Amino acid sequence: MLLHQGIGLDAFNGMPFRRAVHCVFECCYSVPLAAGLAQARPFDNHDQLFRHADELLFSLSEESIDSILQAHPDIGRRPGSAKSSAEQCAVFDERPEVMAELSAAAKAYATHFGFGFVMLVDRLGADDVLAALRDRLHNDYDTERKVMRNELARINRTRLERMLGPEGGFDYW
Repeated sequence: MLLHQGIGLDAFNGMPFRRAVHCVFECCYSVPLAAGLAQARPFDNHDQLFRHADELLFSLSEESIDSILQAHPDIGRRPGSAKSSAEQCAVFDERPEVMAELSAAAKAYATHFGFGFVMLVDRLGADDVLAALRDRLHNDYDTERKVMRNELARINRTRLERMLGPEGGFDYW
């Protein structure tokens, strides 16, 4: 859960460096990415910040990406969580066999690729996530690393959007 939500771009641009790093770290779980984004301030608009966040993510080493992956909870870890509805940890299905299939597919994925599955779920159902997971198991390692980075970028964007809130932020910041 993000502690800094709806702060607005002006507030983010004006924060002390350490606090800005903390805000971004809550979104991306990467000190180099958070520091790079905080250091690049001020941003003129949300899109400029999002583009720079993507550039930073795609410039990170594989070791840094693996570190980020460690912070992403498994599929169904917080089933049905409203606060995590866009995240894979909130995926839930009433059918226990579907949840078991998701768990087994995620384990097969981790065994096959050597890293955990990540995907921006954004309220997709368990069947859709399972289908995507199974499809991605057919990728070769290098292709899947690219797909995974793209998914991390999509996840970061939604988290950064929540952090910033609407243009101008909310009144309480």
